[in-house]
Amino acid sequence: MTDAKGNNRLTLLLIAGLPVTMILLASWLWYYVSRGEIDLVGMLGTANNGQLLDPPLPLQDVELRNSRGEQVELFSAENSLWRILIPGTGRCDETCIQHLFYTRQIKAAMGKYSPRIERLYLSPDAMAVQTLDKNLGEEHPGLKVLYTPEPAQLWDTLVPATDAPAYFLVDPRGWIMMSYEAGSDGKAVMADLKFLLKNSSD
Repeated sequence: MTDAKGNNRLTLLLIAGLPVTMILLASWLWYYVSRGEIDLVGMLGTANNGQLLDPPLPLQDVELRNSRGEQVELFSAENSLWRILIPGTGRCDETCIQHLFYTRQIKAAMGKYSPRIERLYLSPDAMAVQTLDKNLGEEHPGLKVLYTPEPAQLWDTLVPATDAPAYFLVDPRGWIMMSYEAGSDGKAVMADLKFLLKNSSD
C-alpha cells in the first residue's frame, strides 16, 4: 500500500514538473538561438519552395510612382495585401510578358485567398511603365504598374546581371522576402502563398 502511494506521489510530481521543464528548455533554446549559437532553421529546414532573401529587402523605403508620375504609397496598417513583384528593365520583353501571365494565373488559382494578393510590375524606366500600363490594362486587371526613379542598390539586387529571378513575394509591411526563378512550379508558389496567408495575422 505504501509503495502504491509512493508511486502515485512520484507520478504527480512528474506531471506537475513537466510544464516547468518545458518552459526551462524553451528558454534555454531561445537564448542560444538568439545568440546565433544554434541554427534552428538549418537544423529543421524550411517549408518554403522559393528562395528566402537574407536579409529581406525594404520595398517600403523605395519611392514608387505610377504611369502618371504620381507617388504611390502601398504599405499601411490598413493595407494588408501580400504582393507578387515582377521586376522589369527598360522594356517588358517576351519573357517579362510570360511572367505577367504566369503570375496572373497563380493569383486566379488562389481562390478565396486571391483578394489578399496583388501583383506589382516595377521598372526603373518611367516611359516603359507608361507604355505597359496602356497595353496591359485589359489583360491584367488589378496589376499595379510602377517605376522607381532611384533604383540604385535595390535594383542591382533584384535584377543581377545573370540568373535574374522572375518574381518576388512581398509581405504586407513591404519586405521583399522570397524569390522565384523563371519556370518555377506554379503549385509550389501557391503552396508558399497559402501557407503565408493562412498563418499571417495581417
